[in-house]
Amino acid sequence: MKKKNVAALMAAALTASMLAGCGSSASSSAASTPAESTPTESEAETTTADGDETLTVWAWDPNFNIYALKQAEALYQKDHPNFKLNIEENVYNDIETKLITAATSEDYSTLPDIFLMQDYSYHKMVANFPGIYTDLTDAGLDWDQFSGGKLADSTVDGHHYGLPFDNGASVMAVRSDMIENAGLTVEDFKDLTWSEFEEKAQKVVDANGVPMLTSSGGSELIIEMMQSAGASPVVDGEVKIADNAALKEALTVYKDMVDKGILAEYTDWDQYIASMNDGKAAGVINGCWIMSSVQAAADQSGKWAIVNMPKLDGIDGATNYANCGGASWAVSSNCKNTELAFDFLKSTFGSSVELYDDLLPNAGAISSYLPAAESDVYNQPSEFYGGQTVYKDIVEFAGQVPAFDCGAYYSDVRSALTDAVTNVVQNNADIDSEMQNAQDTVEFNIAG
Repeated sequence: MKKKNVAALMAAALTASMLAGCGSSASSSAASTPAESTPTESEAETTTADGDETLTVWAWDPNFNIYALKQAEALYQKDHPNFKLNIEENVYNDIETKLITAATSEDYSTLPDIFLMQDYSYHKMVANFPGIYTDLTDAGLDWDQFSGGKLADSTVDGHHYGLPFDNGASVMAVRSDMIENAGLTVEDFKDLTWSEFEEKAQKVVDANGVPMLTSSGGSELIIEMMQSAGASPVVDGEVKIADNAALKEALTVYKDMVDKGILAEYTDWDQYIASMNDGKAAGVINGCWIMSSVQAAADQSGKWAIVNMPKLDGIDGATNYANCGGASWAVSSNCKNTELAFDFLKSTFGSSVELYDDLLPNAGAISSYLPAAESDVYNQPSEFYGGQTVYKDIVEFAGQVPAFDCGAYYSDVRSALTDAVTNVVQNNADIDSEMQNAQDTVEFNIAG
């Protein structure tokens, strides 16, 4: 298959959504050895300066990612007092644009030592611009300590190009009081199939007069449903949408829930969030980052709970776990001191429970590092969620997420599936026909 042309990738970088997409797994796109660049005079001075322990990092969001970097810097300085991070704040769209510009000009001297990248972009960028990256496979990190589903996002042909950071494990947040109004309990909504869920959800709808679930529309939930079943829309670089049994089941279930009033769609994001806070829905399924929006309704403290999502009926390998959103740390090919960068990442985001214990209460960052779930901080009960140890549960969810493969074409797949969902739900279009249309669209975009 042909890769997208550079102009198309530049346009995609400029218009990419700031919301992280669901993950992807290893593709067949080969990553070549990072390109060598000739350092400028100033760069040569940086690399030869005696005792220089400074790393430049690109990231976004002062209250989340940049806060995390500053805490990691302070932690690492305990044993490396001369260490310093030069943190440059860039919105993600700008980061991706700068990366593409460096790669297309073959001038990697403009890149920082470390940068944060949205998980959904890794396969696209590694496939098209491998010279941007330093391979982290042999950086001394214990990759087994991270969620397999999350790791797959930044793994290409068995090589690691990113160190997982924040957790995007999917959760189903539910109103325990509305469930109890229907004569049920939160326990009744754990480990369900979608058919079992619909049966119980209908009772909640009837008892409370509101939908069981709220959705932001589009293909987000559909993609989570597919991933939970271990199904991928791209397999070994080939588009597998038209004959995807898990996708057909997901579309069928989604349409059925809308028709029955179990699920309500809000295409306006503010209305979507308001539907949770104003009691217009009894639950929501999304990446765990949605919890901050749920918790905005302080008057509902103690009335919410977190459970895993339902799994697709009749699909071999289906699970109750998926991932939606997140980012990972990458080391650029322009890194002046890869040994320092590797050791910094390994000692902080790659192994420090102490760091993640700080980030949870102070930045709301839930760890993708699985051992964090055993800490006292992660085992603290949450008053808002009725005393549930939600953060421990979420990390455990993350450890069971299947890998998901969109290769380099996540944005194309998501857009095509959004059109399919819209036509099926709003226009009663034939599901098989819409799946074929989506297949044709993605194949055309890849070849273009």
